[in-house]
Amino acid sequence: MTIVLIAVAAYLAAALLLFRGVAGARPQPSRAWLAPALVAVLLHGGYHLAVAWRTAGGPDMHFFSALSLVSLGMAAMTAVVGARGRMAALGVFAFPLAAALLAAYHGHGHAPSPALDWRLQLHAWLALLAYATLAIAALLAVMLWLQDRALRRREFHAWLRTLPPLTELEILLFRTIAVGFALLTLTLLTGVLFVEDFLSQHLVHKTVLSVLSWLVFGGLLLGRWRYGWRGIRAVHWTLTAMALLLLAFFGSKFVLELVLGQA
Repeated sequence: MTIVLIAVAAYLAAALLLFRGVAGARPQPSRAWLAPALVAVLLHGGYHLAVAWRTAGGPDMHFFSALSLVSLGMAAMTAVVGARGRMAALGVFAFPLAAALLAAYHGHGHAPSPALDWRLQLHAWLALLAYATLAIAALLAVMLWLQDRALRRREFHAWLRTLPPLTELEILLFRTIAVGFALLTLTLLTGVLFVEDFLSQHLVHKTVLSVLSWLVFGGLLLGRWRYGWRGIRAVHWTLTAMALLLLAFFGSKFVLELVLGQA
C-alpha cells in the first residue's frame, strides 16, 4: 500500500510540475518534474514485480493489471522522451493516467494467472509494449490536433511554446506509429504461431479487431510514404486505429472478466 501511495503521489507531483510549466505565461524548460516521474515509474514497476513474485502462474495479466502495465510503459516512454526534448508535455496526460490505473489495479486486487509458457508470455509482453507505444502515438495525435487548431485560429497560447514545431511533431508521431506498428505485427505473428485454439480462448473478435487496427495503422504509414498524408487526416486515422485496438484487447477483457466473470 505504501509503495502505491508514494508512486501515485510522485506521478501527480510530476504532472503538476509539468502543468505549471506548460500553463504558465512564460513556459520554462525546467526538468524538476523528472525526479518524481522516475521515482513513480520505478515504484510502479517494482509493485508489479512484487505482485508477480507472489502470484502463481507468472505475471498478473488480468484487466486492471494489463491497463496498469500499459500505463507504466506510457509513463516510462514519456519520461525518456521528455528528458531529451520538448515532449515533456505528454506527462500532463500520461502521468495522471498512470496514477489512476495503478490505484485501480491495487484497489481491485490481484488474481492468479494461468501458467503460461515462454511463447505466450512473449506474445503478451509484445502486446502490452505495442499498446503502450501506440497509446503514446494517440496522445501525440491529440496534441497535433490541438496545435493545428490553435494555429489555424491564430490563437497563440503560451503552451504552444512547450511543443516542437508542427512538422517535428508530425515526424515524431509517425516514428512512434512505425515502432508501434512493428510491435503490433510481432504480436499478431506470435499470436498466430503460439495460440492453439482461438475459439475456446475467446480470441476471434480480439483477433479481428486487432487485424483491423493493424490495417488502419499500416494504411496510414503507406499513405504517409506514398502520398505524404499529414495533419488532421493523420490524426483521424491514428485515433480510429487506436480505438479499434482498445476494443480488441481491453474491450474484450472487460466483457469477459468483469461482465461475464471469466478469466
